[in-house]
Amino acid sequence: MASALRSAILRHIRIPVTHALSANGSRLTALRLMSSHDDHITKDEVIKRVLDVVKCFPKVDPSKVTPEVHFEKDLGLDSLDTVEIVMALEEEFKLEIPDKEAVRIESCEQAIEYTCPLSFD
Repeated sequence: MASALRSAILRHIRIPVTHALSANGSRLTALRLMSSHDDHITKDEVIKRVLDVVKCFPKVDPSKVTPEVHFEKDLGLDSLDTVEIVMALEEEFKLEIPDKEAVRIESCEQAIEYTCPLSFD
């Protein structure tokens, strides 16, 4: 349900992205693109920015936010709140998180893991 709602919201506020083709003609599926100003971001910066996004969410008590916090279990957020946080992370980091990946992000730890540049994985 959250995925369908997220998709409906995104259709109204974002421009559809066309699929890119690789040199051999196959579709590229899971791209994580960061804007040019994020090229040299450190893991500590990613952690700080993810935590800041979550702390700024209206239903969150900022004193409870840690890198390990779970959105529903620890902060009492529902699935729609989680979708809104993921959308805020997309805005913060200038990236598009595919729906299949977005529904798996349920904690700050998972958001940090997804958002970190590949060199930190």
